[in-house]
Order: sequence, then C-alpha cells, then structure tokens
Amino acid sequence: MATTLWAQRLPPPAGGSVAAAWRWSLGTVADVTAARARLREELATLAGPDEPCGDVLLAFEELASNGLRHGDAPVRATVVATGAGWQIDVTDAATDRPPVPAVGRDAAEGGLGLYLVARLAGAHGWWSDGRRKHVWARLARPATATRSGLHDGRRERRAG
Repeated sequence: MATTLWAQRLPPPAGGSVAAAWRWSLGTVADVTAARARLREELATLAGPDEPCGDVLLAFEELASNGLRHGDAPVRATVVATGAGWQIDVTDAATDRPPVPAVGRDAAEGGLGLYLVARLAGAHGWWSDGRRKHVWARLARPATATRSGLHDGRRERRAG
C-alpha cells in the first residue's frame, strides 16, 4: 500500500475560480507553526466561523513538516482556496526522494502523517518538474459549509 498511497501524478485542475491563495517559505518547524496559525486566521476570515477547517490545517501541517524533515531547502507551501475546496502544495528541492509513508513502525514513533492526509484528502500525490518536488493534497469543502466570501472574486495574500 505504501508505494501506491502517494502515487506520482499531477493534481487535477482546480474546480471553480480561485478565491484566495497563500504562500509561505519554511525554514524551521516554528515557521510551520506560524504559517498554520496565519492560515487558520485567513480561513476563518474567508469562509466564516461556521465552516470547519480543521482538516485543512492538519493536512497543511503534516505536509509542511514532512517537507522540512525529509526534503531539501528551500521548502515552500501554498494553499489555494476555491469554491470546491482547498489545494495544498508543498515543494522542496529533493526531487529524487518521493514521499514514502512509514511502514512497520509503531504509531507512537510517528510517521503516520501521509496516511492521515491520504484519508482526509479527496485526491493527493506528488510530481517533480526536475528542480522542485511537489507534494499535494486536495480537500473538498464540507457540503454543509457556508460559502460566504468565496465568490467575491480572486484574492491573493502573500505571507511569510
């Protein structure tokens, strides 16, 4: 399962127009924590307080921290919000090292992040353009979520 869990493939086209995009350069775990806090604020502003965004935050943190632990600098993370959901893309310079879920490891030792993200995401994978490896996940918006703020045109914010 581990070899096919994170298959090499391009992400599918974004469904709908882009409502917002956020980008971070990450050098330390503290940068991931700060980016996650900022993303939480931005999602609350964009989607409203009634929309659950915990899965997006968790997937972001797992992919970003994996990029730092197992990738090569510079590590960059992008989250794009559309009316259909969110796409997380974490890139690093380790084009020769695909994401590999932990196999045969006690859960107490960690290493289950890729499995967790795979369960949360409707689609996920990785690809390389020869200079950067992209590890991505697409999470759908909950059907019951409020859609306020997502159809007001494109907004882009640059963070970090």
